[in-house]
Amino acid sequence: MAAPPGEPRRVAYLYLLPAFAVYAVFLLYPIGRAVQISLYDWDGLSLGTWAGLDNYVAIVADEGLRAAFGHALVLIVFYAAAPLVIGLALAAILNHAKVRGLGFFRTVVFLPQVIAMVVVAVAWRRVYAPDGSLNALLGALGLDALTRGWLGDYTFALPAVGVVGTWFETGLVTVLLLAGMSRIPLSLYEAARLDGAGAVREFFAVTLPSVRAEIAVALTLTVIAALRTFDLVYVTTRGGPGDSTSVPSYEVYHRAFGLGQVGSAAAIGVTLTVVIFVISFGINRFADRRTS
Repeated sequence: MAAPPGEPRRVAYLYLLPAFAVYAVFLLYPIGRAVQISLYDWDGLSLGTWAGLDNYVAIVADEGLRAAFGHALVLIVFYAAAPLVIGLALAAILNHAKVRGLGFFRTVVFLPQVIAMVVVAVAWRRVYAPDGSLNALLGALGLDALTRGWLGDYTFALPAVGVVGTWFETGLVTVLLLAGMSRIPLSLYEAARLDGAGAVREFFAVTLPSVRAEIAVALTLTVIAALRTFDLVYVTTRGGPGDSTSVPSYEVYHRAFGLGQVGSAAAIGVTLTVVIFVISFGINRFADRRTS
């Protein structure tokens, strides 16, 4: 009798070899090379000198680098938490309201995702300008005391950048959750109503548990987007004013190409990769445990 496809096991691994080779060349090797460079004090041109773990120690000791990672964690609130809350509310309303033209609405909500972030950043930089549309709107409403140069304000620059992230990611989260909610059997809602559940209890008892997988996917994508934010910060603030909007990805660029500290930049990049992996792994482990 002929053996089933993939037997013996080593034959199955041969099928995986081409894809793994591409993965190794374009992902594993660059990561390994970055780890190697991070152990040296190197300017990218001359001969590097061995630094050991000094570049990693500097990430903890340097107040500016600690602040950059802290800013990235703050952006998670705007990129992940806020879009999730807004997306859940929008998706639940649209799923129950049976709105006409739902497909068109999904397209409009998702539209920011297909626009290059550089274009988004340029547009929002104009919105936040001292003579931009946001201050014009506040002035028209008689709230001139609230007008300011949003991206030049030490207090409001980071939240202003974060709001752009919320606007950008909300559509993605909403569409993902709508897709999940559309697969929930109507019989579950009918059973909840027979038990006397109102709209709020129905949401928490039926809808929310049924879209845990979609929530995990949405959180993973948006958290990664928050932690690796570069183009938005680069175009809008260049990490300023001062270092109030600096994030790890921008520090990698600034140190490697601005200060010539390639070893330090590599160490920041490796650390950021580890942080992204740990947080993403934790989100998915939590989701798997709750659905098992």
